[in-house]
Amino acid sequence: MKNIQNKWIRGAIPALLLHCSIGTVYCWSIFSQEIANYIGFSKGAVEWAFSFAIFFLGMSAAFLGGLVEKNIHKSSLIASITFALGMAGTGFFIWYGGNHQHSVLSLVGIYISYGFIMGVGLGTGYLSPVKTLMLWFKDKKGLATGLAVAGFGAAKAIASPIMQGMLDNMGETGIYKMFYILAAVYFVMMFIGHLILAKPEGWVEPQTKSKDEGIIATLKTEPIASYIGIWLMFYINITCGLAIISQEKMIVKCVGLGAFAGIISTISALFNAGGRLGFSAWADKLKDRNTIYKLIFTLSIVSTVIVLLTKGIANGAGNTLLIVFVLALIFIVNAGYGGGFSNVPTLLSDHYGMGNISAIHGITLSAWAFAGLTGNQMASFIVKHTGAFIDVHGVQANPVGYQNVLIVTTILYAVAMCLSCFLVRPMSKKNA
Repeated sequence: MKNIQNKWIRGAIPALLLHCSIGTVYCWSIFSQEIANYIGFSKGAVEWAFSFAIFFLGMSAAFLGGLVEKNIHKSSLIASITFALGMAGTGFFIWYGGNHQHSVLSLVGIYISYGFIMGVGLGTGYLSPVKTLMLWFKDKKGLATGLAVAGFGAAKAIASPIMQGMLDNMGETGIYKMFYILAAVYFVMMFIGHLILAKPEGWVEPQTKSKDEGIIATLKTEPIASYIGIWLMFYINITCGLAIISQEKMIVKCVGLGAFAGIISTISALFNAGGRLGFSAWADKLKDRNTIYKLIFTLSIVSTVIVLLTKGIANGAGNTLLIVFVLALIFIVNAGYGGGFSNVPTLLSDHYGMGNISAIHGITLSAWAFAGLTGNQMASFIVKHTGAFIDVHGVQANPVGYQNVLIVTTILYAVAMCLSCFLVRPMSKKNA
């Protein structure tokens, strides 16, 4: 009974506290326009703060994975401090920008606070509980990691209405006050998670001459092409997910559901979280977790092709069947996007064992860093330079441009499917 309680108290609960806090980075769209208006810059200029946050999430995970491997208490404490400090710093520079309109210092300060400082908290906070969960739930690693990573995905659905309510009720200065409040709340949540997070008693880290040698030697136990394939298909899945999710609101408006955009966004966030939990738990029952990626890419290709062939975005308004196709695409892509995240650490552990899994997982999250810089921007470039903006239900939208985004993502999903089938080898008999 003690072990069962410890699995939750020492593993699952602290993981949820950490991931439900840092996952609120995806609430950016709730307040990005308000920040832009308050400090006197364009929304496009402010948007880079989110891209930097995702980039530094991946890069800090890559460079600090060894620290997480060595000391989860130190890494989770760093995560708690830097995430809260980044939040508070963002609030300060928003306040400064409100008093000094068009101040470059304010914009750069937001980039540094929300992008770099908070990004370090995101990367270390994301990694810290993952290996611990896999150690506690050895027979159901996918379910365990999926549960925590689902917290990251569900954070948007939970926090978005709270943040919107704060903005609506705190007046003109609510935008920077909100960040101060959030910084305090999330620090308390993450610090509690840091205090109770612990690996199972009796776990002894494998000894290596040096951590770097250990990582390289571990990767060499499998064909290097297999790891490259995992990294690339992870990168492509995130890039395609971000490309479609970033245009989700306008796609919904094109099919005449603009009034329900908020509800659809919440549902898609739940699919994101559900995909993280469901796909990873399903993978526990499979001989090869790579099968889950083949399923994710197949569903994504089929749903995008159906919308492309029916021109569902351009012709969907008033057509129930086409609206169903478009909504199915949005929900499937969100579920596959989330499932791609939750299956990476367990897929890596199946191939390379548990010895250096935090460090290897951290390096692999560099794919998230680069996808964070390319996914949204790729979609924005396609929408801006193809098709034409027309009046759709009272808003300026580019249905052809959104369809063209789907053409590119379909091709990329097909490439990822080829990588999954031909480059990612089945795990070795030793690890099996």
